[in-house]
Amino acid sequence: MVDWEVTATTIFCEAVDDEVTLIVSGNGTAKCSGRQKYDTTKKSPAARSKPGGRKPDCKGESCPTLKHYRDKMLGEK
Repeated sequence: MVDWEVTATTIFCEAVDDEVTLIVSGNGTAKCSGRQKYDTTKKSPAARSKPGGRKPDCKGESCPTLKHYRDKMLGEK
């Protein structure tokens, strides 16, 4: 059990070629701001393509970076 409610960090995500915020709650849930912005199932301009024609490749809940940050913050190995 952790003694905090929520923690966050901002990183540069290569998958979406932009800065995203990783958010971890003390109960073990984790979210990434890039998923909402770059979700390719939604019809947002950001999700369609980045300048230069590169399409974002957000992994959503299965993102290894998000999982690693969550595990680090919760003290899991």
